[in-house]
Amino acid sequence: MMAVGLLTVQAQEITFSEARFQKGDNAAWKGVTVDDSQWQQVPVGKLWTEFGVSNPKNFAWYRMKGVIPSSLLTQAKYKDYVLVNVGKVDDCDETFLNGKFIGKTGSMPADKDGYKMAYDEPRRYLVSAKDIRWDKENVLAVRVYNGNDPGGIEGQVSVRPVTLADMTAITFKESSADGQSVCTVGVTTKGNTKGTLSIEAVDLDNGTVVSSLSQPVGKKGAQLAFPYDMHKQVRLKAVFTDTKTGEQTMKCYSPKYILTPAAPLTPRYNGPLVYGVRTGSPVILRMAFSGEKPMTYSIKNMPEGLKVDSKTGVISGNVNKAGNYNLTFVAENGKGKTEQAFTLKVGEKIALTPPMGWNSWNCWGLSVSQEKVISSAQAILDKGLADYGYSYINVDDAWEAAERNADGTIATNKKFPDMKGLGDWLHANGLKFGIYSSPGDRTCGGYLGSIDHEEQDAKTYNDWGVDYLKYDWCGYGREYDRLGDHSVAAFARPYMKMQQYLRQQPRDIFYSLCQYGMAEVWKWGHAVDANSWRTTGDITDTWESLYDIGFLRQVGLEPYAAPGHWNDPDMLIVGKVGWSNNLRDTRLTPDEQYTHISLWALLASNMLIGCDVAQMDEFTVALLCNNEVNAVNQDILGQQAKQYVNTNGLQIWARPLADGTYAVGLFNVSDDDITVNLASYRKNLGIDKPFTLVRDLWRQKDLSTTEFLIPTHGVRLLKVK
Repeated sequence: MMAVGLLTVQAQEITFSEARFQKGDNAAWKGVTVDDSQWQQVPVGKLWTEFGVSNPKNFAWYRMKGVIPSSLLTQAKYKDYVLVNVGKVDDCDETFLNGKFIGKTGSMPADKDGYKMAYDEPRRYLVSAKDIRWDKENVLAVRVYNGNDPGGIEGQVSVRPVTLADMTAITFKESSADGQSVCTVGVTTKGNTKGTLSIEAVDLDNGTVVSSLSQPVGKKGAQLAFPYDMHKQVRLKAVFTDTKTGEQTMKCYSPKYILTPAAPLTPRYNGPLVYGVRTGSPVILRMAFSGEKPMTYSIKNMPEGLKVDSKTGVISGNVNKAGNYNLTFVAENGKGKTEQAFTLKVGEKIALTPPMGWNSWNCWGLSVSQEKVISSAQAILDKGLADYGYSYINVDDAWEAAERNADGTIATNKKFPDMKGLGDWLHANGLKFGIYSSPGDRTCGGYLGSIDHEEQDAKTYNDWGVDYLKYDWCGYGREYDRLGDHSVAAFARPYMKMQQYLRQQPRDIFYSLCQYGMAEVWKWGHAVDANSWRTTGDITDTWESLYDIGFLRQVGLEPYAAPGHWNDPDMLIVGKVGWSNNLRDTRLTPDEQYTHISLWALLASNMLIGCDVAQMDEFTVALLCNNEVNAVNQDILGQQAKQYVNTNGLQIWARPLADGTYAVGLFNVSDDDITVNLASYRKNLGIDKPFTLVRDLWRQKDLSTTEFLIPTHGVRLLKVK
């Protein structure tokens, strides 16, 4: 039998360039003797849509064949194993060599935990050299499940000898006890490899080694508990040295670190300084003061029609006369008293600052329920996030019943037994209620959309007390294709239709367009009276996704953001996410999470938490509850940041603030640490004079330097004057 696509790229690596491909699923296809001569011959490394195959929500198999020469191990230091690299797979795979299972990444629909995509994870499977048919033909079979096109194998598929790094697994696990943070570093090795594990902690503020430990590693591996200061930005460098060869492998890890200083016990205001409400619409607002509880709240110069709960700080009522009302919020506890000037603007414009709150999608996906929503909402209150302006509680897809009521009104499924009761409970606690639908017949999750029922749905939302509508294109794509009109007006039409009914309701409903930036929505979103519009596809919790959505796709969009209308690069991906019942910690490193929140603050983005708030740890709370960072996002000038510098891995984004200062983000998007002197980039920012103020917003302290070490994928967020 002729080998298909086996190519020796170099003496120490064999690469498959072609494969036999078949749609469908049959467990027998993993075998060696399967007759695949009638299968389609395809290039390896290209997603299957690139060679003309569409196969959403389905399986397909690849079979690659070729002779693997024994000379592959001639020069290898480690001869007991080889590494099979299957590149990236969209979305999940099970891989077999000569009929034997060698590895799996992701989760298939029939698995215990259900389907779980894993496109961004590289497939590197360690295989015993005894399982290779040396100098004979071998069969590599890959079973692929594709959640949605494109699908298949992307990148190089190869076989090579192993390195020490392949044979060694170094793991890190954080824990804390009695106020002490500890990272347990574990090492396991394959074969008879023995050696030494050495660990050092580097302070990334100054690049110095602050502590170090070492320990022998035997056949059973080793674990070493390494204490560190969670309030310092450190990187752990773990090095394993093989005793026999002297070869070393290294892995670095940045444990979670908290830069946000503890809030004072005295009342401190952390919310927006302005709020817009339409004349006569219900006011639902919570005074965002942190500090020791209990606390007493009051308002000076409160307009007629409003009232404040002195125990909770929840403001409610209606104002029937347009105008700008200059109020003074007052909060008092056993430690002191604080007053804060605040402007209530009653007229036609809402969303004068970007919305802050929570959305169910990035954590629960289609498994959302009323119980889970209430759990995160209660945690918003209990963990103090409501004291920092987080107020919207948004139910995403999967709340809808299978069919509408007999009169055509939308109904909820059994997971949401009382939508109005949910809205009433949220409002009583000063929180706002958000919901999800689509202008099409079906939502992204296959639930009922709003097409031909827009007026009924808008009225129902009003009856339930909805304050926010996320309106997702999804099912409308079929209507768009049916109509055959591909103009910009065709994209705007379904959103304009729903908005006319939203505006007829006697309450303010924030209107969020979710259509992934099609037809340059930022240029016409305001014309359909949208308050925000998605500028990209869905974000996932990887650096690649964050970089693409945040640093590439937001460039040049700053002219289109302003109070009342915001660019939306999607929800936050910090904390525990999972898009299902199976939650896990975000895959972003701590440095990448600081970068994420810093960039979204500069971009005047919607700040919608995507994790389960009830499981939020101390690090994530501190990340989301830095009042000086949040103040950048909520700045009343409402001017989105612009990218001023993009060179050698350094990006500098800046935005003017209402107080005459500038917020500046120094971002290291490279894979290496860099040192940056902001003063050398003053002219790039259009600043001729020296800085009179340089303040680190995360650390909340004034600085005497403009030079900073910025770790890979890290940030310095500054306020300058």
